[in-house]
Amino acid sequence: MIDRFGRFKLWHIGGSVFVGISFSSVFGGCLLCTILGTDSYLVRTIGYSFFAAVFNIGWAATQVSHMSMVNCMTSNPTSRVALASCRNASTMVANLGLYGIALAVFGIVKAKTCADIVVQYKWIAYVSIFVGCCFLVLFHAGTEEPTLKCEPNCKKRARIAWSYWFKKTLYYQVALLYMLARLITNVSQSLIAFYVTRDLRMNEYSKATIPAIIFCCSFLVSVVLQEMRWNSRRLKSLLTIGATLWVISGAAVFLLPSQMHNLMYPLAVVIGAANALVMVTTIGLESALVGEDLNGCAFVYGSLSFLDKMSCGLALFVLESYDVASSCGDARGLNTVSRYGTGLIPACFAVLAIVVASTLRLQDDDVARADRRARASAAAGALEAPLLV
Repeated sequence: MIDRFGRFKLWHIGGSVFVGISFSSVFGGCLLCTILGTDSYLVRTIGYSFFAAVFNIGWAATQVSHMSMVNCMTSNPTSRVALASCRNASTMVANLGLYGIALAVFGIVKAKTCADIVVQYKWIAYVSIFVGCCFLVLFHAGTEEPTLKCEPNCKKRARIAWSYWFKKTLYYQVALLYMLARLITNVSQSLIAFYVTRDLRMNEYSKATIPAIIFCCSFLVSVVLQEMRWNSRRLKSLLTIGATLWVISGAAVFLLPSQMHNLMYPLAVVIGAANALVMVTTIGLESALVGEDLNGCAFVYGSLSFLDKMSCGLALFVLESYDVASSCGDARGLNTVSRYGTGLIPACFAVLAIVVASTLRLQDDDVARADRRARASAAAGALEAPLLV
């Protein structure tokens, strides 16, 4: 629908409204229960599931429209990857910002009962929504709709059919790499809090400090990646390096004994760097797949995002179905879901990513760079240099 009707900013703000409404409804209590005047298990399940679905609809519209804007802002490969790096760095800042909000709320609102804990999370949600709305206003006030800028460069003005992408081998390769990248980051981050407390027996603060170290390192590496000149060889090389780092760190996480839990801090540094390398390069490969076919870019981002959500949901469902929360990590040695999900399974996904990356055959960006520069608009040319120079 975004490819058909365009207007990225309209889809973005509509999705953001859905996200804000659904987030406040999930963390603010069961709205359906209030409307119907009952608090039964069935009504709560339906109410929370409905707003969780609304959240995912809004998030999809926001994510796909935002990622599609990058390709229409510039056709220069270095600029596209730089923008993807900037986007990843900003995501890490948002994650760290959420920790800051939570720390402030926990300090102001003391939790003595279960009701107090509910109040804490309500305030975290409301403050997060407010901060997000502030940045939403800044984004829409300071960013112009890119569709008009890309029109002179569009080879195909008609909307590109889905079948066009399904005939490309590169589409399946990039889809698999993006899915593996998301599996690596999402599965590991979802279970790392359980891993550091149950398996490594670290203190409760480690549930925040370890992810915070990962986010900080990912942010720093993303900033560095913004300053690089990009071509197909560099994309493949750094993707392979990031996946290799994950193989090493994942194996170390899986085998790490609780007596040596302090080693988790340097491992978190490696994981943060690996996450940034893997995510930035796979999103860069999405841009390389789209190329000049701008009238079909939203389908590429949307379909690959759908694939990543389905695969991550299935992976976490399977993992959690084997989880026994009452069991102690040391009693089962290495045979815990949190160890597998935080270390070994992401490492296996990284091995698959290395294998798929080795099969990629991309057009050398150096050959096509002169032609792209000649056809680039003034706006695209402004983004050609690294962002921080």
